[in-house]
Amino acid sequence: MTEGPSATSPHDAEIELLLAFMNTADAELGTDLLDSGSAWEHWVAERGIGEPGDVRAARQVRDALRASAGAPGAERVEWPRPWPVAVALLEGGPELTSEEAVGTLLLTATRLAVLGTWNRVKICPADTCLWAFYDRSRNRSRAWCSMRVCGNRAKSRNWRHRARR
Repeated sequence: MTEGPSATSPHDAEIELLLAFMNTADAELGTDLLDSGSAWEHWVAERGIGEPGDVRAARQVRDALRASAGAPGAERVEWPRPWPVAVALLEGGPELTSEEAVGTLLLTATRLAVLGTWNRVKICPADTCLWAFYDRSRNRSRAWCSMRVCGNRAKSRNWRHRARR
């Protein structure tokens, strides 16, 4: 679910990749793509981001990233394991790369942190959603993944609660 200004950045594809990874768990449907090694392998192959590697490591990294982005009720989790990366010298300059998909995703999150935009990655506070989204609002104040869905539900629920009083 995306919403907000249509401004694009050169990092939009990376942002969308990272959000897709963080949203492999769906609270509304009660599904988790990372419960299955074959589903994880398929997800990685569709995106062409390296070798799938261990699905347990992918799950741990996803949960750590979601906690870091402020997932409600999530404990802050450190990712203590070093991950092998390489520097490739390309026409456009040096680029960090990884042979494994989890490394590629960690590099993507790290790039956002280095650029100072990691704090725009947020988790929708709606218990039935918990979707990761990128806050493109000018003042970085967006709270819901979508005002049309989760934000509207919350505001309607609050209005009904106040009206009953």
